[in-house]
Amino acid sequence: MKVKNNYNECLTNLACSIRKYFELEYHHNTLNYIDKILYEKKPNNVIIMLFDGMGSRILKRVLENESLFKSNLFKEITTVFPATTTAATTSIRTGLNPIEHGWIGWDTYIKPIDKTITLFLNSEKGKKEICKEFLDVKDKLVTKTIVDEIEEKGLYHAKEFFPFETGNAIVYSNIDDMLNLLLKETKKEGKKFLYAYDSEPDHTMHEFGPDSELVKKIIEERDIKISELSKKLTDSLLIIVADHGHIKVDNIFLNDYPEFLKMLERTTSIEQRAVSFKVKNEYLDIFVNKFNELFGEYFKIYNKNEILESNIFGDGVPNELFEDAIGDFIAIAENSNKCLVSDGCDVLFSQHAGYTDDEVFVPLIVIDKTENKLILR
Repeated sequence: MKVKNNYNECLTNLACSIRKYFELEYHHNTLNYIDKILYEKKPNNVIIMLFDGMGSRILKRVLENESLFKSNLFKEITTVFPATTTAATTSIRTGLNPIEHGWIGWDTYIKPIDKTITLFLNSEKGKKEICKEFLDVKDKLVTKTIVDEIEEKGLYHAKEFFPFETGNAIVYSNIDDMLNLLLKETKKEGKKFLYAYDSEPDHTMHEFGPDSELVKKIIEERDIKISELSKKLTDSLLIIVADHGHIKVDNIFLNDYPEFLKMLERTTSIEQRAVSFKVKNEYLDIFVNKFNELFGEYFKIYNKNEILESNIFGDGVPNELFEDAIGDFIAIAENSNKCLVSDGCDVLFSQHAGYTDDEVFVPLIVIDKTENKLILR
């Protein structure tokens, strides 16, 4: 297996640079070029702004070269595996790889309760109500963030900004509100870390595709608004990233293959383009051949040992739920636009979590608003 994610230069490593600057322990290498900027410029405000789904390949197609985002694009880095919000945003918020924090996909199998859980919704896959059993074991996953740790240590300050309620985050109503709240925080005294998450353009991409005019408008609007914000920032380093990119998909419905479904012990999990299978014992010997017969044109399938040996979920001490969560096999859409959809999955026009460049590569945009601007190149 060829691992495309560069776990020496991915979102986890950016988070470790933040941890280092705010005097927290870190378990992976930092990005030395980010460290250099931080330690030479010593900004009071370090801001990470994450735009969900705004992969670097999409960004390059949409924006003009003179745009703020493109003109300040320091380089491309990779997201973690899989290229999905659950795994990637947890990595950037903690400085841990998916193997460590355990938030490996939108739908993740949780062994202690024998259920597949849509993690961000706290509900069983395909159901709307909160799964109380999951809440009882949720702390087996890593839930403490960099912001939590900075605040607990008490040397500096940290805040998060989300368009929905989560933990102690500041909740904003729209992009303008987010930027105004951010700017207000930067004016306060003291060294601080600010993390802001925007659910766009991902939300719109899922419905209309990554190259739609509506998505282009959303990205252009953010480019303009962040440009306006940057003119008001002082003593700040603004870093703009994404958690993953997107690809327009063609859905394969597993209910159309009952002979295949009968081989599975439970529902599929992780993601629709990085699909985990738990197989009944009597079918283990023939499963790969059957899968390849049906879907081998579109997916490459790997057994558990291959997954573990590859470190595709990153290195580190595995979360106690990790090995059970990955199942017996994982199928990855490496060169196709296909999704494998089972009961409880959302049927979407555009998706992510596969292994195309459009999904894996994300922008690292660096905007220096300290007194003596550093030449980044």
